[in-house]
Amino acid sequence: MKFRDLTRSRTGRVALATVPVAAVASLLLTGVAQGAVPVSFAVSGSQFQISASQLEGTGFSQYAGVTDDTAGGQHNVAIANIRSATLADLCQSVVSDTPLGKVGVLITAGGDGSPASASDLQIGMTGLKGDSSFGNIRIGVDASTVNTAAKGTAGDFAQDADTISITKLQQTAWSTQASVFTLTGMKLELTDGSKTCF
Repeated sequence: MKFRDLTRSRTGRVALATVPVAAVASLLLTGVAQGAVPVSFAVSGSQFQISASQLEGTGFSQYAGVTDDTAGGQHNVAIANIRSATLADLCQSVVSDTPLGKVGVLITAGGDGSPASASDLQIGMTGLKGDSSFGNIRIGVDASTVNTAAKGTAGDFAQDADTISITKLQQTAWSTQASVFTLTGMKLELTDGSKTCF
């Protein structure tokens, strides 16, 4: 069987350039919880942005961790677990370098009063901004004893809470995974990389 050489036409080159972007998009859209092992898949070489006008969650924990990329590098992350979460006006964006220049993927969902939702959500992040409140928070607990199914290393510092609420969420992350991630009213857009969540 012969395959057409996609590199000979402009349309073909654009199609090839969007392959890694589509792969990144699929990682943003779907995930499978990995039990008690935090951030257990190899991440890409690109961080991405997540924003939401409002996050509401139950069963929260946070502790430090390390995630590996496919090139063998390691990245320090703050691992956040939320058993059940809703996110209003969700935005996810990533920018990748391709042979044709920068290509961005912008995903929006959860608008018009129908927030996106996630179960067993786990995020490996490097930055977080927003106005937050916690219900029944415990600060300084051992990471191996937090109140979520996913736990950290014994002896490490952690915090957990029964509930979490963040307004004007802005987050930079290496990874996101969930057992179920429902994106209501989802829209995916390819950009030139100049359009991001924040």
